Amino acid sequence: MEYIIVSIVVGVISSTMSIFVVRKLDKAKFQVFIEQAKAKAKVIEHEAEVSLKDAQLKAKFECDKEFKHARREYDIMLSKIEKKERELNEHLESELRIIRLEKEEIIEKNKKITTLKEGIEQQKRTYEEKTYEAIKILENASGLTLIEAKDLMLKKVKEDSRAEIASIFRKKYKIAEQNTKNEINNMFSMAVTRYAGEFAAERLINNVPISDEETKGKIIGKEGRNIKALEMLLGVDIIIDDTPNMITISSFNLYRRAIATRTIQELLEDGRIQPARIEEIYKKVKSEFDKNIQKEGEDVVLELGIKAMHPELIKLVGRLRYRASYGQNALAHTLEVAHLAGLIAAQMGGDAILARRAGLLHDIGKALTHEMPGSHVHLGADICRRYDECDTVINGIYAHHGHEEPINVESASVCAADALSAARPGARREVLESFLKRVEEVENISTSKLGVLNAYAINAGREVRVIVKAELVNDDEAILLATEIAKEIEQKVQYPGEIKVNVIRELRAESYAR
Repeated sequence: MEYIIVSIVVGVISSTMSIFVVRKLDKAKFQVFIEQAKAKAKVIEHEAEVSLKDAQLKAKFECDKEFKHARREYDIMLSKIEKKERELNEHLESELRIIRLEKEEIIEKNKKITTLKEGIEQQKRTYEEKTYEAIKILENASGLTLIEAKDLMLKKVKEDSRAEIASIFRKKYKIAEQNTKNEINNMFSMAVTRYAGEFAAERLINNVPISDEETKGKIIGKEGRNIKALEMLLGVDIIIDDTPNMITISSFNLYRRAIATRTIQELLEDGRIQPARIEEIYKKVKSEFDKNIQKEGEDVVLELGIKAMHPELIKLVGRLRYRASYGQNALAHTLEVAHLAGLIAAQMGGDAILARRAGLLHDIGKALTHEMPGSHVHLGADICRRYDECDTVINGIYAHHGHEEPINVESASVCAADALSAARPGARREVLESFLKRVEEVENISTSKLGVLNAYAINAGREVRVIVKAELVNDDEAILLATEIAKEIEQKVQYPGEIKVNVIRELRAESYAR
């Protein structure tokens, strides 16, 4: 037992001594590592100082090299600048010498001019003195003063020249009288030659081509439902069976005929032809036409070079596209008058732009005659006054129908241009105009009655279709209204044969399920 204890104690002591010795050895190694690290650090520091000194020396060398190069360039540029400065100074000195010489010449010339001026003034005074002395001598010799002698001389010359002047005046007046007509004809012929307008005459029908005969059946519809809806809505005659592969649309009203043509074309393209679709397409086309009227007027104003005009007048100009007078399209006639008036006014020394403006607006009242009673002359003048048009335009409107005398060249040129446009062969057709006036009067009589919504003269004026408001006119009143319209047409309108008055009353009720 004691041996075991001694062995344990010896083991513990030996272990402790071993640990102590190991720690001492580790500490000694650590000191050696520290010393080695310090030595390496000193070596690195020394190398860094050497590298720094090398870099400084290299940088200094490069800097000196760059400085010397820059110095050389500076010296070269400085020598160039000094050379340019010397050349400039020499040029300036040369110019200054020239200026000094010119100045001396000018001073010398001014001295000579002054001397000459003084001599002229002296001669002028001498001349005036001699003239005064001569006048005095003449006055003493004649017994007349200068003013009396001048008056006597003028009187004598006037008496001697009077007969000669009268003779020359008579000759010139006679020649001018003989040549006036030729000059006017030449002026008109030159204006007409320079403006070669297209021939424009309105017809009463439009033709719409169709691809096959089956399409006619679609247009007619079951029991004629579609064609009845079309004629009632559009206010035109639709003729189906006259020409193969063709639908004929007949109406005296250009606007209704154009809308009907476009509506039928769109229906044919769409393929769905039924009363509801017909009404939908009609409303769409009518809206498009109302928008295009404004654009048409703007294009005309731009074509004539007129810079500014009230939008309402521009819209009325566009509406002239769908108005005819004696078979002549109103807008085509207006454009022709405007161009001719501008050419004639320019040849007579007037304002061509103002003349074109007056020519454009001279028949503007025709765009209102379907809506308002009265002559297109007074309607046009009133609407132009409302939108502040100048006196020349107002006078041109009145003068072209003889209501006033032209006040200037521009108004006179409008009158001449209107006469030229209307009088050329084929421009107007009296028979067609009388027919159009008759059917228009029939429509006006019908629309003047209370409760009438629309009235359309169809079938070449042999039938008038009157559409009334169902809430204002009942079935019995519709019969009486047809009779009243027929009697008034008999009293006021001259027509061959008979005119059928057809009053249509339709009640529609609408509601929406939501």
